[in-house]
Amino acid sequence: MHFSDRIQALKISPIRRLIPYADAAVAKGKKVYRLNIGQPDIKTPQEYFDAIKKFHPEVVAYSVSQGIPELREAISNYYKSWNIPYDPSDIYITSGGSEALSFAVMILCDPGDEILVPEPFYANYNTFAKLALANLKPIPTKAETGFHLPSEEVIEGLINSRTRAIWMSHPCNPTGAIYTPDEINMLTRIAKKHDIFIIADEVYREFVYEAGEFMSFGHVKDALDRVIMVDSLSKRYSVCGARVGSIAIKNKEFLAEVMKLCQGRLCVSAVEQFAAVNLYNTPKNYLQEVNKEYKARRDVLYNDLKKINGVVCHEPKGAFYAMAKFPVDSSEKFIIWMLENFDVNGETMMASPGNGFYADPNDGINEMRMAYILKSEDLEKALNILKQAIEAYPGRI
Repeated sequence: MHFSDRIQALKISPIRRLIPYADAAVAKGKKVYRLNIGQPDIKTPQEYFDAIKKFHPEVVAYSVSQGIPELREAISNYYKSWNIPYDPSDIYITSGGSEALSFAVMILCDPGDEILVPEPFYANYNTFAKLALANLKPIPTKAETGFHLPSEEVIEGLINSRTRAIWMSHPCNPTGAIYTPDEINMLTRIAKKHDIFIIADEVYREFVYEAGEFMSFGHVKDALDRVIMVDSLSKRYSVCGARVGSIAIKNKEFLAEVMKLCQGRLCVSAVEQFAAVNLYNTPKNYLQEVNKEYKARRDVLYNDLKKINGVVCHEPKGAFYAMAKFPVDSSEKFIIWMLENFDVNGETMMASPGNGFYADPNDGINEMRMAYILKSEDLEKALNILKQAIEAYPGRI
């Protein structure tokens, strides 16, 4: 049997590949605190379910390929509340943010083209790039500097004739970094100078924990023709399974190419789009309370990590992840060892191995991404287990 080179180049998700070990631990009677997947435990707003109950057409027909007008209007109004000037005609609806990201790469890249991305980066960026036969070129960042960007000269030195875009997760998954206005302006300046695009993955825009920290790429008004804004309802309203996202840009030529892909997959689920419109009627205090809850969880995680000898971690400023360096020979071996051989009163924990968030799997070997999506008391238990596990681990360095 033959399988394509394209599919053979893909890798199993670092976020999910250790789940069988966790399932085996549970089968043995252990409780596992899972900090590996960014699945919120926050309740989905009732407005979503209210809309689902009202969806009862005589025929569930195809919707328009670019998304229903009501949803595009709702998203436009949402952006304008952030002082981001997207009109409904600038916005197309996608099956989650993932499809929007995949569309962007497919439109920009021929085989062998390159996209710059700060490293470590969300693991599925590799998948989307490989499916387009494109390559990710890392922009190096370090835990010791809070994963902020290097100088303009360093980034420009990575650009060549095959560079098509700079890909930014902001706030960042997996590091929790929020890029400064100087960094945002630097990147847009570079993009304009070299006539490349910025793929702005801002699905965690709401999850910022200090006032005044966040500047959107959509706020750089003279770059809106080359900023590909990707968004999703998944984390914002805790509807990860609904798969509703969007792609927006002030560039009609680019949107004409997006339409080809939208038509190729026909349409986004009609019922999910209908329900998504009503999510924008969710009271503002919903997101305020969610933000307050995640900030409390961030503080628990970060403060407990600081108490573990040998751990390097800057305070995450946004999203709900922390990327930290640990005094272990291999984070993957360490996590497997915890799941198979270590527990505290019948309980253990897991996270995602750091090397899965790098282009070269030999990098980030002793780093881990942790999602603080558990309630604070469970996070405290998980971090206590982690501290004791590091002290007992045979591969401690």
